[in-house]
Amino acid sequence: MIEPKPADSVQCAGCGMIIVTPCLYNGQVWCSERCALRDKEFGQIHDSLKTAHLSLAESLSTALDMREKNTGMHSKRVACHTLLLAQRFSFNDEWLHQVYWGALLHDVGKIGIPDTVLLKEGALSEEEWEVMRTHPEMGRNILADVPFLIEATDIVFSHQEKYDGTGYPQGLSGEEIPLGARLFALVDTLDAITSDRPYRMAGSFEQAQSEIIAGSGGQFDPSAVGVFMSLERELREMVRLKCIQPHFHEQGEQS
Repeated sequence: MIEPKPADSVQCAGCGMIIVTPCLYNGQVWCSERCALRDKEFGQIHDSLKTAHLSLAESLSTALDMREKNTGMHSKRVACHTLLLAQRFSFNDEWLHQVYWGALLHDVGKIGIPDTVLLKEGALSEEEWEVMRTHPEMGRNILADVPFLIEATDIVFSHQEKYDGTGYPQGLSGEEIPLGARLFALVDTLDAITSDRPYRMAGSFEQAQSEIIAGSGGQFDPSAVGVFMSLERELREMVRLKCIQPHFHEQGEQS
């Protein structure tokens, strides 16, 4: 088995890009997180989603992640793993597509948030939070006229709601919140806690798991928490596979 060497820069066995801190895939080859997500549990579903619509949505989510600078492949990652939870509730392809797209584009409304708020490294003021809290509605408005994203748009609009009704923008509670948004909330929290931020280092899977369990019935849907717990192995793998943002350049070229 190849032993990880985090300081190395190597070529991804899948796409050929040069990557820093590569993922060890199946204990045999180095790959980027992008390829790991594509080729692991989600390969079959991802193939069914390969359409012009998906390509456009993924490009837009990549642009959003690049704008925020510190989120890496956040949108792609949470979309794949929200889909993993969603499969425990239904195998309806159309619904699963909508869940995937909704999670992938959850922050599309941040296009309208000024850099002074979105990229601020310190704590936001109450006035700045008021601006930030407009992004779900902005996202809904951006996607409202896209006919193949009707249910996905509901997820985008509702992704900041909480099971106990204390979220925003509508203060929905319980099953008033679309199921896709309730599932997304857990995965988003997991990814946020276990990711580095300018103001703190990443926490462990155990820390995230404890917070999610503590939030059952409050921030999170208890049935979704139960599914989360049943998928601990797969979700731990999601955290393990996180990589430093790769360098998009040809092999041997300096970034």
